[in-house]
Amino acid sequence: MSQRTLAIPLLFSLLAGCAVGPDYVRPAITLPDRFVGEAAVDRRAAIANVELVAWWTAFGDAQLARYVESALKQNLDLAQASARVAQARAGLGAANAALLPSGNLSGQAARAYQSVETPLGRVLNSQPGFDRYGNAYEANLGASWELDIFGGLRRGREAALADYQASEAGAAATRLTVAAQTADIYITLRGLQARLDVARRQVATQQDLLSKIDLLYGKGLAAELQLRQVEGALAQVRASVPVLEAGEAAAMNALDVMLGAAPGAHRAELAAAGAIPVAPRIGAAGSPGELLRRRPDLIAAERRLAASNARIGLAVAEYYPKLSLGGTIGSATSVASGNLFTGGASQAAALLGLRWRLFDFGRIDAQIELAKGQDAELLAAFRLAALRATEDVENAFSALVKREEQAALLAQGEASLGRVRGASFAAYQRGVVSLIEVLQADESLLRVADARAQAQTESARAAVSAFKALGGGWQAESVEAVAIRSH
Repeated sequence: MSQRTLAIPLLFSLLAGCAVGPDYVRPAITLPDRFVGEAAVDRRAAIANVELVAWWTAFGDAQLARYVESALKQNLDLAQASARVAQARAGLGAANAALLPSGNLSGQAARAYQSVETPLGRVLNSQPGFDRYGNAYEANLGASWELDIFGGLRRGREAALADYQASEAGAAATRLTVAAQTADIYITLRGLQARLDVARRQVATQQDLLSKIDLLYGKGLAAELQLRQVEGALAQVRASVPVLEAGEAAAMNALDVMLGAAPGAHRAELAAAGAIPVAPRIGAAGSPGELLRRRPDLIAAERRLAASNARIGLAVAEYYPKLSLGGTIGSATSVASGNLFTGGASQAAALLGLRWRLFDFGRIDAQIELAKGQDAELLAAFRLAALRATEDVENAFSALVKREEQAALLAQGEASLGRVRGASFAAYQRGVVSLIEVLQADESLLRVADARAQAQTESARAAVSAFKALGGGWQAESVEAVAIRSH
């Protein structure tokens, strides 16, 4: 074998380790070492710490936990996310297959009737024993392989792998969102039911007051003005009930859709009002930097960035020639099929292919610049997503602490105003104060009780937002493990 013959495969083996375009380096993002609101969250008086993986079980509400688990099995957003993962997995399989040789098996049998009016037909017809019927048989085995000398196919596989990893992280992010939305809707529903209970109790109180005033009015002991004032106050309280009932129905319908069911499917079991879930203690919040490895939406953004980086190399590879090897072995005959695989019927061919966009560099330049622009856009998007993730945690921590403080203060105010209302009505019966003061006490009590229910609801919702912002609700898996599993 000549030195030149040895040099060609050696050159190919050296080039096979190269891949044009920039190698991906995970971007460094500067974040604080500790959340600003973490100290205040740590001082909260709440139940024991909860594991982030199944945070919804720590609210002390079995129905909430059951609905979240059902949503994670039946939600249609999750079904769509799973389908996107399957699509990305298929794309990765195609990218893997592009690096390997491909083969095909073909065969055909034909029977023809030759015209004798064509030039060929006249020549053949002049031969003794010419038969116008003819048979042809052929079977071939072919193979081809594109030599990935400059790494374009490997960059394509790298991009497909990163896309697959991004889709898996996206599915995890959808899972987290579904769990948080289900819990949020359930808590909102319980808050609306608590406010409805307050409003209905106030309606009953006002009706009782109206009955007493109406009795006094019938005996001439109360003025008509007082009667009409109580009627107006009762109508105002009653008017708040339909609005809250409409919100309750909307929350029930939204919860049904989250569970993958038609609106109304769970209305009967939700009709009985339950207590507003109490926000559990949030432990092991970690540092802002850990969000980059824990939050699935940030993992997906980083993997999309890796895919765009690989596509720069894929575009750069178009500068270079592409070589392919091909070959065919087979057998062909135009006589009886028994001669098809004999030595005389054998045939073979070999092919060395070359494709080079030699006069298309302007278009390649544009494609490279496009890939670089997309990469810069995704880099900025990843950095912004990291900052917003930290913002989400800080906002949730702040809302949780402040809403709990508000609820505690309103509870104290409600207790005080309840005593005030009782005292004012007793004083009214003795003629010490006017009916206006009784109505004002009722109005103040209703407003504070309603505000307390809202504050309790919002504190529980803030806890849900905090768990979501921290990336709780899924089992984190390293990107490297996904890469190994995808091979």
